Amino acid sequence: MSKPRSLDLPARTRAYRLATSRQEFAVLDSRPEGAARGTVLLVPGYTGSKEDFLGLLDPLADAGYRAVAVDGRGQFESPGPRRTSGYTPRALGSDVLAQAAALGDGPVHLVGHSFGGFVARSAARLDPSAFLSLTLLSSGPGRVGPEQRTKIRMLQAALPVLPPSWVWAVTQWLDGRDPAYVPDPPEIVAFLERRWFGTQRAQLIATGRQLRVEPDRTEGLAALPLPLHVAYGSGETVWAVSELAHLARSVNARHTVIPGADHSPNVSHPGELTGALTDFWSTVTAGRTASAAP
Repeated sequence: MSKPRSLDLPARTRAYRLATSRQEFAVLDSRPEGAARGTVLLVPGYTGSKEDFLGLLDPLADAGYRAVAVDGRGQFESPGPRRTSGYTPRALGSDVLAQAAALGDGPVHLVGHSFGGFVARSAARLDPSAFLSLTLLSSGPGRVGPEQRTKIRMLQAALPVLPPSWVWAVTQWLDGRDPAYVPDPPEIVAFLERRWFGTQRAQLIATGRQLRVEPDRTEGLAALPLPLHVAYGSGETVWAVSELAHLARSVNARHTVIPGADHSPNVSHPGELTGALTDFWSTVTAGRTASAAP
């Protein structure tokens, strides 16, 4: 999961519930001063939330972009169904389309982190005209690697039969046994616990299963009529770096590797990631301008 390093809202960021044609979603909405160069919709990953993008909001607004990070259905502060059938790829993708429409800015740049990349590409397949571009951030073409599949399988087995407090305690104990483990500040631990208990159990079960069994979607991504961007850290561990590099080549995507970052460049390297994103979006805008010229 991504762990924000600070929970302080940037000065230009507003937290509210975005009303859409499907339901309300909790969002963090950061706006630049003056006219925006574009709007960016940020979709978080498994066990994550909109707060995973807190470090990006100010830099993106400084670069002239309206940046909106969202909790998906059943995720942290957004309501969601209690049945796993409510979290199909089509349902989650349709939610993103409704979010983009509700922002009222026309087509948006779409960024999906980890499992959020699965959700984002589902939305793009349903209606690519809603988006200016698609960035898959630390998100592979199909199911996660074997170590992550084992962890998710254990979580899926425990969630239906054990109290959430027990599952939370076990996940914390397992994290603490990692040789690279560094204790989080108390306020971050308290936030992670609130997020865990705020997320629907059905959401964790259904989306975890998708992470374990998702087939390779490279062919479908290549067929999307959208500018594509594959970005990840040099220390990525959820998918093999070689797999992500192959994905970028296969779909003719902009390819960004952020040195020193791991699975969450949005947290650890927000400045470098902002530069890579805005440079990509600038090429998208230039391409649209050129194609529209007589």
